[in-house]
Amino acid sequence: MLVWITTYPTATFAQDLTEIQIANEYLLKGQKQKAIDSYKQLAKKNENIPFIHNDYLNLLLDQSMFKDAETYVDRLLRNENKLTYQLDLGIIYQRQGDLPKSNRYLKNLIRQSSQDIARLKQISDYLLTNNLIAYSIDALQQARETSNTPTIFTLELANLFRLSGKNNEMVNEYLNYIAQTPGNLGYIKNLLQVLLTKPEELQALEGQLYLKVQSSADNENYAELLIWVNLQQRNFLGAFVQARAFDKRFKKETSKTLEIAQIAFNNKSYEAAEKAYTFVMKEYANTSSFLSARLGLLKTKEARLKEQLPVKIDSVRSMIASYDKFIETYPDNPNSFEAIENKALLFAYYLDDKEKAISILTSLVANPKVNSPLLKSKCKLELGDLYLFKYEPWEASLLYSQVEKTNKETVLGYDAKLKNAKLSYFIGDFKLAEEHLDILKKATSREIANDALELSLRIKENTASDTLATSLKEYASIEMLLNQNKLDVAITKLDALKKIEGDGDSLRMKSSTLLDDIYWLEANTLLKQGDFEKTISVLRMITKFYSQDVLSDDAYFLEAEVFEQHLNKKSEAMEIYRDFLSKYPGSVYASEARKRYRELRGDFTNANSIN
Repeated sequence: MLVWITTYPTATFAQDLTEIQIANEYLLKGQKQKAIDSYKQLAKKNENIPFIHNDYLNLLLDQSMFKDAETYVDRLLRNENKLTYQLDLGIIYQRQGDLPKSNRYLKNLIRQSSQDIARLKQISDYLLTNNLIAYSIDALQQARETSNTPTIFTLELANLFRLSGKNNEMVNEYLNYIAQTPGNLGYIKNLLQVLLTKPEELQALEGQLYLKVQSSADNENYAELLIWVNLQQRNFLGAFVQARAFDKRFKKETSKTLEIAQIAFNNKSYEAAEKAYTFVMKEYANTSSFLSARLGLLKTKEARLKEQLPVKIDSVRSMIASYDKFIETYPDNPNSFEAIENKALLFAYYLDDKEKAISILTSLVANPKVNSPLLKSKCKLELGDLYLFKYEPWEASLLYSQVEKTNKETVLGYDAKLKNAKLSYFIGDFKLAEEHLDILKKATSREIANDALELSLRIKENTASDTLATSLKEYASIEMLLNQNKLDVAITKLDALKKIEGDGDSLRMKSSTLLDDIYWLEANTLLKQGDFEKTISVLRMITKFYSQDVLSDDAYFLEAEVFEQHLNKKSEAMEIYRDFLSKYPGSVYASEARKRYRELRGDFTNANSIN
């Protein structure tokens, strides 16, 4: 590296600096022999060594001039027994292939420095820069032994173990680091999330954490990390078990289990959510967590009844009665206002009583006791949906626009804009829909941005050759019917649209840009009707004829779900999940498919130990 000095002690030294510059230029231009000759002359003067040493030595090693390198460093050591020169000698032995000699030399150097922790750290750092990681580790471990401090240099060792591919050792160092600096748990979580990307790595971390929790029962961070690693594996039942143990052991004012219940619910792991909410209701009966857990349990039961396809009307009425009882018991409570919202949606979409739903939601928005702007905005969005389904698009658009205006640059605001885009799509104004969607493609919410991109692509594909977009308009009208839960009418219209697009005619099928979307819509409609065998048949049309298209992984994953959740054919589902991971490793469903496969295989049964 060229070093610039503003003043020079002597004219001779100034001349040497010019020669150093020339040698460096030779090196940069790849004229290596000229560079070696220049450095060799410069190295005869000790005052030049700091300016040429690294470049000169590396060049000799690069050219396999090991004897010259050894002679050069030996001469330096005779003049100054500097640690870095001593290490250079070991590096020379290593590079020339004399590994036994290098090993003896470096280990002896580390042993001789064993009582000087700062020197050992210097050795470690220098060897790391020369990619001798194993010896770098040895130096720090010697420092740890000398200081009798098992937690010294944890981050440095963790990094070295990472570089050498020793993940278990790396993780153990990070766990040691948490023990001494508990406030950095978030930092370690972020690191582990980036570094541990393979399922087996997370499983290994889980095993280490079990041992840590058993040996350090009072360490909250280990217990919390064990919950976290279960969540990373999407093992929500396992996360519940660990959160339950956390609450019982540490008896915090706020429940960790409630947090896991909400995460499980949001991820549609309803069994785990139900168990977690039930535990919180029992153990936190006289706390602020109780009502949240009770409402959460009601919402979970509602979600589970919707999974039992086709949905039974009697079950919906029973669910509404449960919400009514909750609302009567806790009037004017914020949790009750959310229960009222959920009840309204059941009237709208399962009892087909949109007027009742509109009345309930309108009253909720107008209620002065509702002091949550977020809840009121959500209710306005839902009212907008209902007006759209009543074929009053202008009223719907007004409500969407109100929410968008009052929730700018938020997920709810983007959702309102997406609904306005879909409104234009449903009524066949594709140009206006695309204007909205172009903005939404840049939304901060990835889910909304993806939805916008998907809808935009469908519009572009189906208006490019068909300027009237006749089929797309019919398709959009069927989507609207499905949003209204008018399944029978939708199926009839889908059958007619399939014929127009060439269903059964292999040549026309391949040319259609809409047929795979039609199959997807049909499969989901049949699923809601409870016709599971036909659902699978339609899904297989997608995976057979559109295996390279974007809906292929959706269709294959849904087929596995139908076998698992509705036909109770676990072995068939397990086989599809396993095959899915091979066919679609980059799919957004990959982690869920892996978790489902492991669940069906029984990996979590003993670990969860749920009573």
